[in-house]
Amino acid sequence: MVKDGNNSAADFLPERLDLDALRAAAACCEGCELYRNATQTVFGEGPRRAAYMLVGEQPGDQEDRQGHPFVGPAGRILDKGLAEAGIDRDDVYVTNAIKHFSWVPRGKRRIHQKPTAAEITACQPWLMAELAAVEPRVVVVLGATAARSLLGRTFKVTRHRGEPIPLGDRLAVATIHPSAVLRAPDRDAAYAGFLDDLKAASRAA
Repeated sequence: MVKDGNNSAADFLPERLDLDALRAAAACCEGCELYRNATQTVFGEGPRRAAYMLVGEQPGDQEDRQGHPFVGPAGRILDKGLAEAGIDRDDVYVTNAIKHFSWVPRGKRRIHQKPTAAEITACQPWLMAELAAVEPRVVVVLGATAARSLLGRTFKVTRHRGEPIPLGDRLAVATIHPSAVLRAPDRDAAYAGFLDDLKAASRAA
């Protein structure tokens, strides 16, 4: 393991930065305190040379239990949007900026808690390693947490959504997280905007 003395995922990165090695190493990550209450690490999934990488915020309750990203209600919205935007799901790598479920108890339920800036920073080495391993043409940034990790804290999704933005030697397209569609007062309008952004990502590729 690479050790640098910082409290971050960088302490747990393997020497070989391919997806299999990264996934195995991430299962043991204790780079921030979120691992203590999570069931397991939820790492990214998809082909090694996907044209698209989709980056969300963090695993939800179902993702934490099942160990796979985007398998809950937001994942169903995402799958529908990808299909309607003409993006082949088999050409997509999906992951999150945060690899452990951050939650607070409310009765018998586990309620999503927004990750802190320190947790986003601590987990960023996994995301950067995934980008380097997959080498996507387009990164679809889903929501504010992913935008902060990839595009900086001053980037506003609401101001620049749907715009192709340089991200290293590739393009990024930001949009809302699919869970925001589920929470929106007008779901049809929210979904229509989300779909427009996915179509912009498809054009960018």
